Amino acid sequence: MTAFTINGRAVDVAAEPDTPLLWVIREHLKLTGTKFGCGIAQCGACTVHMDGEPVRSCQTFLEDVAGREVTTIEGLSPDTSHPLQKAWIIEQVPQCGYCQSGQIMQAAALLKSNPKPSRQEIVEYMDGNLCRCGTYVRIISAIERAAQEA
Repeated sequence: MTAFTINGRAVDVAAEPDTPLLWVIREHLKLTGTKFGCGIAQCGACTVHMDGEPVRSCQTFLEDVAGREVTTIEGLSPDTSHPLQKAWIIEQVPQCGYCQSGQIMQAAALLKSNPKPSRQEIVEYMDGNLCRCGTYVRIISAIERAAQEA
């Protein structure tokens, strides 16, 4: 059993220590907002926060989260009232929507560390979170909107 906190709730998970956190989140804890993209930490679809920092859950293992705090898209805001979630809707960011939870979690970490980023800082910080639909301009606009409204 590995004990950690997810979205403010203490959990004990019975799985092998080298089980990717992504599969613990989706299969053991049934939180399906975090998505599998590439499996090699290159696309960002599986981004969650561990102790407030963004990590790729496909390459973070259960043993790495023992005693730590994990936040998924479900824990960002229980009622989708986070400024980024609202901005995502206003700016009509999603097309297929598959990468969006990872995009939002990466952006949330940016705004936590830098509440008023420049456009260039946004582009640089979000580099590595891929969107197959190519909605990058809308993603940037949504982050800018959230930063202005926060």
